[in-house]
Amino acid sequence: MILAGGRGTRMGRVDKGLQPFRGATLAAHVLRRLAPQVHVVAINANRNQEAYAALGAPVLPDELTGFEGPLAGLQTGLRHCATDLLVTAPCDSPFLPPDLVQRLRDALVTQQADLALAVTMETDEAGVAHKQPHPVFSLVRKSALPRLDAYLAEGGRRMDGWHKSIKVAEVLFNDAAAFRNINTLAELQQEEQARDAAPTLQDVVSCLSGYDPHAVPVSQAQHIIREFVQPVRAVEKVALRAALGRVLAADLVSPISVPAHDNSAMDGFAFAGDQLDGEHPTTLQVIGAVYAGRPSDLRPQAGECVRIMTGGVMPPGCDTVLPQELAAGITDDHVTIAPRTVKTGDNRRFKGEDLMEGSPALKAGKIVRPADLGLIASLGIAEVPVRRKLRVAFFSTGDELRSIGEPLAPGCVYDSNRYTLHGMLTRLGVELVDMGIVKDDPASLEAALRDACESADAVITSGGVSVGAADYTKQIMATLGDVTFWTIGMRPGRPMAFGKIHSNGHSAFLFGLPGNPVAVMVTFYFFARHALLRMMGASASDDLLVQARSFGPIRKKPGRTEYQRGILTVNADGAREVRITGSQGSGILRSMAEANCMVVLPDHQGNVAAGDLVDVLLFEGLI
Repeated sequence: MILAGGRGTRMGRVDKGLQPFRGATLAAHVLRRLAPQVHVVAINANRNQEAYAALGAPVLPDELTGFEGPLAGLQTGLRHCATDLLVTAPCDSPFLPPDLVQRLRDALVTQQADLALAVTMETDEAGVAHKQPHPVFSLVRKSALPRLDAYLAEGGRRMDGWHKSIKVAEVLFNDAAAFRNINTLAELQQEEQARDAAPTLQDVVSCLSGYDPHAVPVSQAQHIIREFVQPVRAVEKVALRAALGRVLAADLVSPISVPAHDNSAMDGFAFAGDQLDGEHPTTLQVIGAVYAGRPSDLRPQAGECVRIMTGGVMPPGCDTVLPQELAAGITDDHVTIAPRTVKTGDNRRFKGEDLMEGSPALKAGKIVRPADLGLIASLGIAEVPVRRKLRVAFFSTGDELRSIGEPLAPGCVYDSNRYTLHGMLTRLGVELVDMGIVKDDPASLEAALRDACESADAVITSGGVSVGAADYTKQIMATLGDVTFWTIGMRPGRPMAFGKIHSNGHSAFLFGLPGNPVAVMVTFYFFARHALLRMMGASASDDLLVQARSFGPIRKKPGRTEYQRGILTVNADGAREVRITGSQGSGILRSMAEANCMVVLPDHQGNVAAGDLVDVLLFEGLI
C-alpha cells in the first residue's frame, strides 16, 4: 500500500505524490521500486484519485473519516488486503530499498512478529548515534487489524502508537538515505537540482535486476563500485619531473607541431623524386649540405640535390631522401642513384607527423609514464596539470594481531595485511595513512573509522566483515554512512563491505576487505584497485587478460568466480603455460609470493582439463 492520503500541509497543501520528480511523479517512483517486491500494489489516496489510478494501481480512499493520516491508510489497506501480509511505504520516499520487503518478511517470520519495521542508525548534532525507526516502512500481518481498529477507536493517531499491543521486529538497514522523504517544495527542488550529482549507493543498486547482497556476482559488484565511486576534483600544477605517476587533469594540447618542419629521416641526399629514372641511373649535382638545427637557404633545381643529415629541414622542392649507404656512386660534387633504389617520398618525415599544433598530445586521465615525460618535454611544457594525489587510510582489525617486533602470545599472529596493502597502494602512487591495528571493540573501531574518514579520500580495512564478525562492526560502519555488506560469489574473498562513510563534514569511500591475507590481495586487485584508479581520475582499462594452457587439471564448480595463484611460463614450443601454485587456501600467503599471475576462472566455468586454455592476469604492473 502506497500511502498518499495525507493533506500535504508542509508541501503547501498540494498532493505530494503527484508532484513532478525526475521525469515522473513521486508516487510513480515509489511504485516502480515497490512493485517488483510484492504481489500487488494499491494506492491510498483521498483526492485526485483518477490521476493516481492512471499509474496502473487500484486506488482506495480512507475508510476512517475525519482523519487523513498514515494509520487510516494502513487500516484501509488491511481491510482490503487479499494476502496475509501488507507492506506500507509513503508516496514521498522515492528511494526505498530494493530488498525492503524481503528483509522485513524475513524478520517477521523469524521472530514470529505481528509487524516488522525499518530502522536506521543516525547521528545527532553531538555526534551520538541512535536508532531511528521508520514506522511508515512496515510489513504487518492482516491478523493484527482488530488491534489497530481498537487503537483508532480509542482516538489513537500515532503511526507507532499501537505497537505496544503487538509484537514488533525491527530491521536495521545500512542506507539511511534510502528512507528519506521529500516534505516541502524546497526539498523537491533541491532533489531535482541534485539529479546530476553523484548517485547514492541505493540509486546504483536500484537499477540492477536480481540484486541480492548475500549472493553478489563479481561482475555486479564491480559494476556497482564503478558507478558509485567518483573522482576527486582537486587539480594542481606540478613541475614536469614531479608529474611521473600522476594523473593528467586535462588534455595536454601541443603548442607546436612535431616535427616542426618536413625533415630527413636519414643521413643522405635530398632531391625532387620526379627526377628518378626507373630504368637508368640518375646522377645529381650536390650543391651544399643541410644539417639538423641549422637554417639553410639552399634551393635545389632540376638535376641538383643537397647532402642532408638526419633531422635536417627538407629544402623547398625536395620530397625524397636517398640514404647515403644506398648511393651507387659519390664524388665531391655528384651522387649517382641506381634504378629502383628509392621511390618518391622515401625517408621524408612530414611536419606534424608526430603531433600537429593544437591537437591533444596526451588525454586527461592518462597516468604519466617515463615516455610521456619525454613527449611533454619535446613540446616545451614545463608544468603539468594533474589530479591531487589520492589519500588512502588503511588499518587492520583484530585482537589477535601483533605488529612486527612485538612478542607473539598464544593464538596471535603478526599483521601481514598492512604490509601487502602498503605495497599495493604504493604502486598506485597514492598518499598513505597507515593507522596500524585496531582492536575489536566498538569505541576503537568507530574512532578509527572517523579519524580515517576525516583524513583520507578512501578507507581500506582488513578483517571484521565476515559472517562471524561482531555485529557492532557492521552496525558502526552502517551508522557512519551509506554502506552495504556483500557475500560475493568468488573464491577467495567472499565477504566485503563497500560504501561511503561520513564524519564531521568529511566523507570517504570505504572498502572493508576480508581478513585472510590472500583474500585481502584478491579483493584489493579486483575491486578496490579499480575504484581507487577511478577516484584518481585515471582512464583505466579493464584488466588485461592473456590466455595460457593449463599445465594440469583444475577443480572448479560452476556458480562462482575463482582466482587461483599461478606461475606462467613459456614452454619449448613458445606457447604460454600456467600451473597452479599448490594449495589455494586464502591464508597461504607464500603461494601468492611464489606466483607471477592469477588464473581467472569465471562463474560459469567448470573443471579445467590439462591443456585447456584459461584466462591469466599477470601480476607485473599490479604488484
